[in-house]
Amino acid sequence: MLIETMTNNEYNEAMLLYSSALKELNVKISIINDEFAARLNNNPIEHIKSRLKTPQSIAAKLRKKGHEPTLENALKYVDDIAGIRIICSFTADIYHIAAVIKSQPYLKILRLKDYIENPKPTGYRSYHMLVEVPVYMSGKIESAKVEIQIRTIAMDFWASLEHKIRYKFSSSIPNALNNELIECADIAAALDEKMFELNKEIEKYKG
Repeated sequence: MLIETMTNNEYNEAMLLYSSALKELNVKISIINDEFAARLNNNPIEHIKSRLKTPQSIAAKLRKKGHEPTLENALKYVDDIAGIRIICSFTADIYHIAAVIKSQPYLKILRLKDYIENPKPTGYRSYHMLVEVPVYMSGKIESAKVEIQIRTIAMDFWASLEHKIRYKFSSSIPNALNNELIECADIAAALDEKMFELNKEIEKYKG
């Protein structure tokens, strides 16, 4: 079945496993944040966003990869049907949270990509994890892939606006504008570093 022609009910039924995996992971990540708050008096996570790709977005990605936009191909070739974005205060929090997620025995880590240490040519920065989440369905355990993106507020602000700007261009973005976006990414990274240093100074005044 072509995924972009599915009815809402058909799509929701096909995506049930993914939506259930998102719920499972949302709860686990919230518990991790609560534990930080209780034990360390620190809430490193500002907020959590989760989403399922739309049929249109999945179809576009499949075509870009050279595959027919069918449900079967979506399940086989698209790794980020389900996604969670964790927004942190500081860059150091990203690696701390990623380490805790990696240590969870219920998760299988499939892939890690550090776009903070190695930003994309566009200037994009984020820490990506592809994990396999077990989902307890009626009478059986199934698993679904979920992409986790961990960013600071500044990284997320830049990425959101950059996406909106690039979406306006049907072809490549003009070089001058592209260079401006890269410069803004560097400014955001410098702001992250400055705010982290400032936070360390503030911590010294706590009695």
